[in-house]
Amino acid sequence: MRRTKEERNFDAIVIGSGMSGGYAAKELCDQGVKTLVLERGRPVPHGDYPTSNLDPWEIKNNGRLPLDHLKKNPVIARCYAYDSATEHFFVKDEEQPYIQEKPFDWIRSYQEGGKSLVWARGCQRWSKYDFEGPARDGYGIEWPITYDELAPWYSEVERFVGWSGNKDGLEHFPDGDFLPPFEMNCVEKHMKQKIESEYPDRYMIQGRCAHLTEVKDIHRQQGRGQCLSRTLCRRGCPIGAYFSSNSSTLPWAQRTGNLTVQTYSIVHSIIYDDQKGKATGVRVIDTNTREMSEYYARVIFVNAACLNSNMILLNSTSNRFPNGLGNDSGVLGHYIGFHNYRGRMSADFEGYEDRYYYGRRPTGPIIPPFRNVYQQDSDADFQAKYHISSNASRPGWGRGTRSLNIGRELKEEMQTPGGWRVGMRMSGEVLPEYENHVRLSDSETDEWGMPQLVFSIDYSDNDENMIRDFLEQGAEMLERIGCKNIQTTDNKQAPGLDIHEMGGVRMGNDPKTSILNKWNQVHTCNNVYVTDGACMSSVATQNPSLTFMAITARAANHAAKEMKKGNL
Repeated sequence: MRRTKEERNFDAIVIGSGMSGGYAAKELCDQGVKTLVLERGRPVPHGDYPTSNLDPWEIKNNGRLPLDHLKKNPVIARCYAYDSATEHFFVKDEEQPYIQEKPFDWIRSYQEGGKSLVWARGCQRWSKYDFEGPARDGYGIEWPITYDELAPWYSEVERFVGWSGNKDGLEHFPDGDFLPPFEMNCVEKHMKQKIESEYPDRYMIQGRCAHLTEVKDIHRQQGRGQCLSRTLCRRGCPIGAYFSSNSSTLPWAQRTGNLTVQTYSIVHSIIYDDQKGKATGVRVIDTNTREMSEYYARVIFVNAACLNSNMILLNSTSNRFPNGLGNDSGVLGHYIGFHNYRGRMSADFEGYEDRYYYGRRPTGPIIPPFRNVYQQDSDADFQAKYHISSNASRPGWGRGTRSLNIGRELKEEMQTPGGWRVGMRMSGEVLPEYENHVRLSDSETDEWGMPQLVFSIDYSDNDENMIRDFLEQGAEMLERIGCKNIQTTDNKQAPGLDIHEMGGVRMGNDPKTSILNKWNQVHTCNNVYVTDGACMSSVATQNPSLTFMAITARAANHAAKEMKKGNL
């Protein structure tokens, strides 16, 4: 139904309904702000997850997709979470083409809730060293906020969302407001003991993740239940045991009576009024009819996911901003960052063959950064840091998944696990570099008339040196743990497959080198806030979604207060 102009007026507009957009809606609505959330994809009410409760034999071809489908969609086919049980939650390659000057795997998820339905759910707080490191060591600008300023908002998000983890007491990998952690298995506990005894500056901790290992009253109010360790999470969780916008923030905002969600709505650009000196609304394309309309608000939150947010701002041109909204500095779309996941390794571990583990834990241990943490290490030929995700398991190779046996032999094989295997994967901090950028195509558009996004993003020599260091340090640790047959790999994956893209609309103190101020307002258009991954000035090593949500909560509360004062 077409809305009248009066019906298209709101206090605030939030572009995007995913991780940060949902949190912006929750915080604004809690403050009494009449809020419109615009989502380009389809509606997905919580629980509308068609494959979430299917047994393995009910999933056609064990989740594998036809070869011709994979050939038509080579980018999304590389995503770890993409199969026949989840394909309805992902954007196919041909549905929104883009231009790769350099290879970049752009993984997208367009529906109500966005990637919050399919994310991997592991996240950690940044430390003060992550905020201080870029300016301290000269590879980035100074962050306009500190860990101490963000810490209360981390706590608020952790308590509302429900975050499991241990209190490990590490200043460079801060503790949070945690629910009980998942447990390490026996080999992981052995690894922890050996690493911490062999290396005085290295620790192994259980991963922190957005799962309800215990249900508090705040989670009952959201209608969510305890995690059953099914590890079917990427199909959507009908229990609401892991955090998603659909199970948590959007329903919460809806109950305030202040929220309107409109799906099938592609934001074309932000409307800037030259005379008023501020943004007045957004132009929206109806996904189905291609009809353009305008919506108006006092405040606009841009949370379309990092690269889409860059695209919207670049496309928001006016007499005042001919090169994109707020782009006086010329840095809009530049300094795109991601995480370096190329280094991997695995090994055999002998022992504990009489032990197994219960359940299917959704997260594994982490070895926090130990290189270039407090200062640049004199023996490191790279800047910035990496952390290591690790795990130990008794693989399923001997448990029937690829067996040629049938009948009794198959049953016996399935009851006999193989030996222990240990794995490690790096998460490396990529330096913010001007050359790593996205821009709008001058000639190519998508089917809705939006300019296609041009990608020019690549690894640097610093990344290559960091990979070598991880492979050396990781192999040495595995050897000291007692592992055999250590295999190290640089998988050469393209940027983007980490699905942790950040930057392009970065925060900073100086409008000449950044787009946003310390409250995430556009320096030269202060009623526009950007609080998704696009706002990040650097990328640290941690999975970033928790930091996006904490930054969003802080900015949304600032916006609500400024609106009440009449400043916005």
